Amino acid sequence: MTILSPAGTPVYARQAGLCAAILTLFVMTAAPVGAQNKDPLVAKVNGVEIHQSDLAVAEDEAGQIPPMSAEAKQDYLVQFVADMILVSKAAEARKFGEGPDFKRKLEFARKKLLMEGLLQSVGKEALTNEAMHKVYDEAVKQLGEEKEVHARHILFRAQAGDEKSGKEAEDKIKAVIARLKKGEDFAKVASEVTEDPSGKANGGDLGYFSKEQMVPEFSEAAFKLDKGQISDPVKTQFGWHVIKVEDKRAKPAPAFDDVKSQIENYVTRKAQAELVTKLRADAKIERMDKPAAKPEEKPAAPAKK
Repeated sequence: MTILSPAGTPVYARQAGLCAAILTLFVMTAAPVGAQNKDPLVAKVNGVEIHQSDLAVAEDEAGQIPPMSAEAKQDYLVQFVADMILVSKAAEARKFGEGPDFKRKLEFARKKLLMEGLLQSVGKEALTNEAMHKVYDEAVKQLGEEKEVHARHILFRAQAGDEKSGKEAEDKIKAVIARLKKGEDFAKVASEVTEDPSGKANGGDLGYFSKEQMVPEFSEAAFKLDKGQISDPVKTQFGWHVIKVEDKRAKPAPAFDDVKSQIENYVTRKAQAELVTKLRADAKIERMDKPAAKPEEKPAAPAKK
């Protein structure tokens, strides 16, 4: 089900109870004779027909159904709709449908279904290949400006607020830097001494990363280095590091197919939000539960001397 957040952005949620009355009307309306083959009759409840299309609506309204076989799910949905018909008939016998509260909820459900139908239609209409590739191309242009660094590091941990621990870690990293400057292999030294558990097996290799993926102090030091350079001691919340930059590159764009679902979601929601925004702008919405907003007072003109 689709609802609107206070900001006007479409949001998706399951609400089985809200539209039960509308669903009952669908179930109790027989399909045209010409459509029987396309919409097979699956059951009758006291003469009321249940078609496959009714089960499709019920499945959508029922929310998350436990995992089961296709046959078991069919049985589950038939029973769900049958129970709804029986209980709704019992409610009609007690005239529950004649009260103002029920009629108000029924009208609300009707408007909600109309809203959802239009929003879904607008979203589908917006999902053209041209629109999706335009969004993708714009995103790729932005990514083209983002840089990534491939780096290794060696870490000696220090306890926060413990000066002795911090000094020991700093001294260790300085000693390691001295070894590296004499020509020892960074990856080999990292595998021997780093206190980063994930770095022991791969020589401190962090792979490619962008600036926002690391803590600020680490990123700042790494992105200042050229390929092949080794940093001075770098202090972060984790301890003391030395960094070696293996490579630098522009961040590669993901393939269109890898992000297609995200693009579809963006294009759909954007079209829906634009429709709601336009309708709001063209509407006259009056609040009777709040005092009328006072017009903004313009600053008084300075007195003439």
